[in-house]
Amino acid sequence: ALKLRAGDKHCLAARSKCYLKLGDTENSLKDAEASLQNDKTFSKGLYQKAEALYTMGDFEFALVFYHRGYRLRPELQKFKLGIEKSQEAIVNCIGSPSSVKLENKEDLCFISRQAESKKANQKLQIKLTKDQKWARKQEPVRNPKTERELLGELYADKAYLEKLLKDKDLMESSTKQGIKVADLVLSGISYLDARSEFWQQQKPIYARVRERKLRQQRWIRDKKQKPAEVARYIVKSMEDIDMLLTGDSPEESCKKAERVLKTIQGWSEDDVPNKNELIGNLHSCIGNAQLEMGQMEAALQSHKMDLEFARRNNLPDAISRALDNIGRVYARIGKFQQAIDTWEEKIPMAKSSLEKTWLFHEIGQCYLELNKAEAAQNYGEKSLQSADEEGDVEWQLHATVLMAQAQVKLKDYRSAIMSFERALEKAKLIHNEAAQKAIITVSGSLQR
Repeated sequence: ALKLRAGDKHCLAARSKCYLKLGDTENSLKDAEASLQNDKTFSKGLYQKAEALYTMGDFEFALVFYHRGYRLRPELQKFKLGIEKSQEAIVNCIGSPSSVKLENKEDLCFISRQAESKKANQKLQIKLTKDQKWARKQEPVRNPKTERELLGELYADKAYLEKLLKDKDLMESSTKQGIKVADLVLSGISYLDARSEFWQQQKPIYARVRERKLRQQRWIRDKKQKPAEVARYIVKSMEDIDMLLTGDSPEESCKKAERVLKTIQGWSEDDVPNKNELIGNLHSCIGNAQLEMGQMEAALQSHKMDLEFARRNNLPDAISRALDNIGRVYARIGKFQQAIDTWEEKIPMAKSSLEKTWLFHEIGQCYLELNKAEAAQNYGEKSLQSADEEGDVEWQLHATVLMAQAQVKLKDYRSAIMSFERALEKAKLIHNEAAQKAIITVSGSLQR
């Protein structure tokens, strides 16, 4: 995509995210900065830059860019979560502001303007107390117990790589590509050392011990999690579910949604204030994945569960979403009257002309399938009217073709030819060659 449109900010932000997932923080940061080159307010670029800086251990700079993004887009939860995790990491590294005490030296006092001008060339010395005199950047910890704590499951991998270093014959050998095995092993160890350093900065051992005590005192007893952690988990999980579905992995998306649903069902409403709304949303995600997998009955049940939760909790947007999806499933399995009934119930809830355009078009198509051409034509006209209001040429094309098809069934061939001619003009406007060919073929056969 970037070859076709060099410097596209959306592509750069997407590639930055991929680099970050691969652990390539330098290229991730480069792409994020490149996406901001022509638009400093690009929220996706700001977020990716903040994420890259955070992963590199530059928590203060990450905090700056999380704040910038939050000022521009306060409705995006991810910026707020970024601010919280950066602040937490900074406190873990240097302590809270209240624990940093300034010593009252001669140079640090309130003085008159005249005295201030005399001392302009003197440096003010601000010293931390003895227990705070340690560098923020710590050397990678070499103590095995500490390393095990930091690396977790990866500790065994590091131990294995270090064991390989002792095999001199292996270290002197090379791979088929000519890369020295020793270089590969050392780069692996170096990477794990870098991760240890990052995790030590993000959450030092003393902070982990303190956190464990808090967990023993509070979390295990109450079975509660911090609101920020809960929100982080939910946002990340919903992003993953959506990404798997759009990435042609409906089965994985479904499994992930089912796991998250089970987790959230085990939490109280104090932990998750919008618990019922989330449960309904997850049923909707599961239903969409099941539809993609061809599991029609299961999809129908999942979307009905979404509708039930939405009605029980009086959530208009969720009711509209559920009716939309239930109609889709009915139409897919050939139950066109049920699809019509469901979508007609949704009509008053449609918020935009574009949403109405799609809705009227789909209802019209169902009537066409049921050989109710007059009703199909009426809905085609409604769809076209909404498409005109929105100024959407593509939907104007779809609505006009629907009207023409209905007019053919009504044997009103003159009107059908005129509708097809209008549709052809729309198809030419949006350069839809496939539609142009189809319209010319049908229109030609009608004229003959």
